[in-house]
Amino acid sequence: MPMPLAELPVRRLTLRDLAACADLSEERGWPRTERKWGLLLTAGTGYGIDDPDAPEGKRLIATCTLTSYGTGAPHDPSYAVLGMLLVAARHERQGLGRRMAQHALAAAGSAQVSLYATASGEGLYRRLGFTAAGRADTFRGHFRPSGPPPTIATRPVTPDDLPAIIRLDTETFGHDRTAVIARLPALADRFRVAEGQDGLLGYAAAWPDRDADTVGPLVARDTETAKALLASLATGAGHPLRLDVDTQHTELGDWLSTQGLTRTASSTTMSYGAPVLPGDPHRRFAPLATATG
Repeated sequence: MPMPLAELPVRRLTLRDLAACADLSEERGWPRTERKWGLLLTAGTGYGIDDPDAPEGKRLIATCTLTSYGTGAPHDPSYAVLGMLLVAARHERQGLGRRMAQHALAAAGSAQVSLYATASGEGLYRRLGFTAAGRADTFRGHFRPSGPPPTIATRPVTPDDLPAIIRLDTETFGHDRTAVIARLPALADRFRVAEGQDGLLGYAAAWPDRDADTVGPLVARDTETAKALLASLATGAGHPLRLDVDTQHTELGDWLSTQGLTRTASSTTMSYGAPVLPGDPHRRFAPLATATG
């Protein structure tokens, strides 16, 4: 007799689950994003539920990830990001999503937790105690330069840049994200910085997925610096670009629309444990991925 869903245990995911996680993403209409799953399962913690009665290759029926930051992370994080909350279509609306989210919140302990919620998931998160802290628009398309080119110079990142990038990232996001940023050189195929007389003005990375190049993170002193970094990442790109832009940066969103990209979706940034996200929102243009903050 099949075990009731409520009795199926939650377990830790490992890199051995990478293909199953990507399969579940694809089944639910999300990009397959194997690179992102690999990052999340190494820099963060993945959780899953298996259905032992399902056919081989279909047993993973629910997932989520928790990426923790701050002093003592991951054992005593001060901030964490909940992502990749997925439930197999055949088991949706049976409480598995709530259970996975509650498990992640328990694992986060006293840390503030944030996430990016789609319209379909926002109601669940509100019932769990999350509140809206902002919005982000997803842009996608082939970059086609139009208008005056950005005037701020950019260059490829070198290993010597990483300490300054981590310092800037910590100021911008409010917590030490070294575990994620240190993996960017291996994840990204394009990684650039903008530099001025006073030091680093910003940085951005682009990494390939199956049918698009995802841009993120994008951290910049101002909109002109963000434009310069994006234009430099787009040079020579064979795939469409995809990035999530905080809606407070309306000038950048309008500029992307003139460069060939289209708004394709919108999500709500939500927070649990504190009403406002940490860091400097004026320099925070795009996350590495919505599952990492």
